Amino acid sequence: MNNQRNIILAVVLSGLLLFGWDFAMRWFYPHQATNAAQQAEAEQPQPGAEVPPSKRTREGGLTDAGDIALEEKDLASALKSPERVAIKAPGLSGSINLQGGAIDDLTLNRHRAHIDKDSDPVRLFSPAGTPAQHLAQFGWSGEGVAVPGPATRWQVDHETLTPDQPVTLRWTNDAGQTFSITYAIDNDYMITATQTVANRGTAPIVIQPIAQLNRTDKTASTDTWNVHSGPFGAFDEAVSFGPNYKDVTEHKDGVIANEGATNWIGFSDIYWMSALIPGTGERASSDFRSLGRNIYLADLFYRPQSVPAGKQTNQVTKLFAGAKESKILDRYEATGIPKFGLAIDWGWFRWFERPIFLLLDKLFSLAGNFGVAIILLTLIIRGLMFPIAQKQFASMAAMRAIQPKMKALQERYKDDKQKQQQEIMALYKQEGVNPLSGCLPLFLQIPIFFALYKVLLLTIEMRHQPFALWIKDLSAPDPLHILNLFGLLPFDPPSFLGIGVLALLLGISMWAQFKLNPAAMDPTQQQIFMIMPWFMMFIMAPFASGLLLYWITSNVLTIAQQWYLYRRHPQLKAQAEKDKAEMVRKKGQKDKGAGA
Repeated sequence: MNNQRNIILAVVLSGLLLFGWDFAMRWFYPHQATNAAQQAEAEQPQPGAEVPPSKRTREGGLTDAGDIALEEKDLASALKSPERVAIKAPGLSGSINLQGGAIDDLTLNRHRAHIDKDSDPVRLFSPAGTPAQHLAQFGWSGEGVAVPGPATRWQVDHETLTPDQPVTLRWTNDAGQTFSITYAIDNDYMITATQTVANRGTAPIVIQPIAQLNRTDKTASTDTWNVHSGPFGAFDEAVSFGPNYKDVTEHKDGVIANEGATNWIGFSDIYWMSALIPGTGERASSDFRSLGRNIYLADLFYRPQSVPAGKQTNQVTKLFAGAKESKILDRYEATGIPKFGLAIDWGWFRWFERPIFLLLDKLFSLAGNFGVAIILLTLIIRGLMFPIAQKQFASMAAMRAIQPKMKALQERYKDDKQKQQQEIMALYKQEGVNPLSGCLPLFLQIPIFFALYKVLLLTIEMRHQPFALWIKDLSAPDPLHILNLFGLLPFDPPSFLGIGVLALLLGISMWAQFKLNPAAMDPTQQQIFMIMPWFMMFIMAPFASGLLLYWITSNVLTIAQQWYLYRRHPQLKAQAEKDKAEMVRKKGQKDKGAGA
């Protein structure tokens, strides 16, 4: 009766977990809208009204059909203006707006918005007033001196910014002070802005250089418990992943001032980031600010500077706007940007996750395929754990050998559980058996599994990486589902029923692995081991294909390892077959007795 009750409870809890998991996955990882024309057109908010936060996706980007259509229309209008300086570099393309001098048009040449190779490049920056507003601006504040602002029309010396050709924007006020911003760009994602003030007036002036990032949270990626999306930065050489956008909005006056010296500050999505980096040796303060209507600022403030008549002053700020590619971030850190390589939100266990990523990336450079790299990583891990597996099987053999003595002790002290436990522990010590040794391989695999999960979740190197056949993106779930006949039926099953080929292979391989294990003596444990493979098949179906590939490969290698070790320990296999036969016999007797 107790066994039946436990099984029923396990099934009920499993069902709750399955449905709860589906709800959580849909809440935290909604699907990106892929066709705006097929979406219902959203109602437009009234001017001045607060806009409720949009449902976000894992990669970020606009999700509202009306916003997507309006963004396309606004971009076509804004970017055709002749008052723009083109940006052409290997990593970035776009333009600088001569009205205001803002960098408000940037796309990432190396990354596509969707998995299709002919899809548009990822757009990171969009002009002010567009639904995907995201831009960088450099300027000054000052008392008693006219400084350039958002409406200023700048003069420029070149039509195109390239890695070989900087451009300089200039504007002179009526008092004779000339303000200029020289932009230079490298081959990746870094733009250097040099702000210069030349005082050709008759009296000294005091000005304060300012740099600013301005963006909407409508395009932000999902902010989850294990990967931050939102304001972040490094202060006193310590990276801070926080606050989130809601925190800024709800803070007093909508402003959060950052404590300590600012090493860099900006906004992070899972794969992309924009950040302002003060010039080398410069001390700057910063804050995050909410302007309402989903618009947020990351402000960088330098100390006020006095510029005597006939003199000039310079201020250098770097702007990173691009993908969080680990090697590139590390390279920038090597040039003197503190902790820039940690802009990727590895979390508390980066000491373990980052080496797994570096090894996987190295294997990819050798194999040329991340799926093959995952298989090679699994081979390496299982190879390193093989000596432990040998000890595990030796311990299992010893445990089987002392089963008669254990049963005798259990029968002798069945009325004194404490004494029974003491005698069993003494038996373990006498025979040199560790009952927990069989759990060690599982415990060792847990951090590896979690590390690979984080690598697949947040490293852009894994984004849109194919394996073979239908697996076109190892960072995404298996796209083929059995329930809709692999796409032949026109519907998408819910995530907990979205069983794909990989999830099915996972269940089968886990079932085969459990079948090779020595049968559990406890009937409840037998039932759990019988249900567990299919339960995990449902749980793991919505996870990244690469994670399932790792687990399937690990199961297959474990099966091969068990087969080999059974050959090395024939007494263990003989004992396992004997135990199974004994359990079948007892079950038959029990069923016969129940029938009588």
